[in-house]
Amino acid sequence: MGAGKRGLVTVAVTVVCAVTVLAAPGTAFAAPAPTPTPSASATPVTNKDLEAVRTQLDDLYHDAAVATDQYNAAEEAADQQSAAIVALAKKIVKGQEKLAELKQRAGAAAAAQYRSGGLPDEAQLMLSDDPEDFLNGAGRVLQGQRATKGLLAEMTRAQQDLEQYAEDASAQWTKLEANRKAKAAAKKKVKKRIAAAEELESKLEKEEKERLARLEQQAAYKAQTAWLDSGILDEIDGKASAQGKKAVAYATAQIGKPYEWGAEGPGSYDCSGLTSQAWASAGQPIPRTSQEQWKQLKKVDVKDMRPGDLIIYNSDASHVAMYLGDGAIVHAPRPGRTVTIAGAGSMPILAVVRPDA
Repeated sequence: MGAGKRGLVTVAVTVVCAVTVLAAPGTAFAAPAPTPTPSASATPVTNKDLEAVRTQLDDLYHDAAVATDQYNAAEEAADQQSAAIVALAKKIVKGQEKLAELKQRAGAAAAAQYRSGGLPDEAQLMLSDDPEDFLNGAGRVLQGQRATKGLLAEMTRAQQDLEQYAEDASAQWTKLEANRKAKAAAKKKVKKRIAAAEELESKLEKEEKERLARLEQQAAYKAQTAWLDSGILDEIDGKASAQGKKAVAYATAQIGKPYEWGAEGPGSYDCSGLTSQAWASAGQPIPRTSQEQWKQLKKVDVKDMRPGDLIIYNSDASHVAMYLGDGAIVHAPRPGRTVTIAGAGSMPILAVVRPDA
C-alpha cells in the first residue's frame, strides 16, 4: 500500500465478532493482531489445537451457509411455483366457464335447426323456387357456415387451452414438491451443521473460547492486512449512488441484530437476507441468495467498487456482504454472531456485484 492511505491506518478496530465504527474518511479499515495467552486449565489446550478447532468450525459454518443458500433458493422457488399454480387454477376456472358458454351456444344452434324441421339451411335452400329467396338464403347459409366453423374452432381452442393449463399446473406442482423436499433436506443439513459447531464450542472452557475468538480475529486481521498491503485501497475511490446510500443506511441500521439462517428481518438476518432487504428498501429488488446475486447482478472490478456494492465471498459464492467504503463491509457473519462491520479483505473475495448498475 502507498504511503498515503497506508500511513493513515492508525485506528485499531476489531474485524470479527464485534460491532465497530468506521474510521475517518480515507482511513483504511484494519484490526489488531491479538496475542493468544496460555491456557490455565490442568491440561492446557495448545494454540495448535485451537487452530484446528477454528478450522473445523469454519468448515461447519461454511457448510451451514451453503445449505442455507439452498434452503433460501428452494423456498423462493416454491413460493413462485405456488403463485403460478394459483394463477393457472384461475385460468382453468375461466376456461371452463368459457367452454360451457360455447357449448350452450352450440346447443342453441342445434335446437334452432330442430325447430326448422330438422333440415339444415343448405337443404332448405335447395327446396326454394324463388330466386330472391334463394339468394337471401345463400347469404344466410354462408353466414351460418362461418359462424358454425368459428364456434367449433373457438371450442377447440378453449379445450386445448384447458388441457395446456392443466398440464402446466401439473408440471408446476411436480416442481413444487421437488423444492419442498429440497427445502426440507437443506433445513436438516443446516441444523445438523450448526448443532455440530455448537457442540464443538461447548466443549471449550471460557478461557479457551476467548483464545479461540482472538485466533479468529487474528486470522481476519492477517487477511485484511494482506489485502490492504496490496495497495488496493489506493485505487478504490467510487462514490455511492443515491440508491446505494439508501441501501447502506438500511444495512448499517441493522448492526447488532442476530444472525438467523433463512431470515430476512426485521429482527434477524442471514447474509443474503440482509443484502437483499437493504436493496429492496432502496427500491431495487435483487435475488434472494448470495449465489444468485453473484450469477445475476453485474460484476465490477474490485478497484471500481463503491459503497452499496455487494462483495461475494468464497469460491462457491456462499457468503455476501455490503461494501461501506474505506475498506469496510457490513454483513451478517454466521450463527451465534450479530450483524457487524468487518474488513472487506478479511475473507476470500470471489467477485463484486452492483445491484443498480
